[in-house]
Amino acid sequence: MMGKFLAGMLVVIAVLSGGAIYYLQVYAFYEDVPANGIDDVVLVSQADNAAKPIEYENFLAIDASSSPIRYRACFTTGLTAETASETYVGIEDAAPRIAPPWFDCFDAEALGAELESGTAKVFLGVKNVAYGVDRIVAITSDGRGYSWHELNDCGEKSYDGTVIGEECPERPQAPTN
Repeated sequence: MMGKFLAGMLVVIAVLSGGAIYYLQVYAFYEDVPANGIDDVVLVSQADNAAKPIEYENFLAIDASSSPIRYRACFTTGLTAETASETYVGIEDAAPRIAPPWFDCFDAEALGAELESGTAKVFLGVKNVAYGVDRIVAITSDGRGYSWHELNDCGEKSYDGTVIGEECPERPQAPTN
């Protein structure tokens, strides 16, 4: 009898732990990012490598302080992928990160299919928005836009333990309490 009780308790603890881990990964820590209406969406210009705001509407974004790569945003713009590629710095081989299922405006699989078919293009939004992390912006041919954070070369090297080298900026020190 005692063995059944202990086994039952282990199952209950495992289910509760699994539920807590799922909740923490999918729902906890995320916060809405309020739109400021001015520079929520920027793209790096080919002319001077400066981030320039673009016109946008219907901006929705989420972020979490628990990780620099949890940022996701959706918006609409009058700019098309073709027009943007003439003016802004494009990126090769960027793939959108999966968003939480409740943030339904950001469908990474559908956006990935549009990137493969060529109906969407990817651009650099902000270089080093956090150390080793760039903001990536994708724009479709019909003016839908998406943004997410992705590790850049320095971030990948820093987080996998590879020697960083001179081309990367000095990593900021963590605050001490």
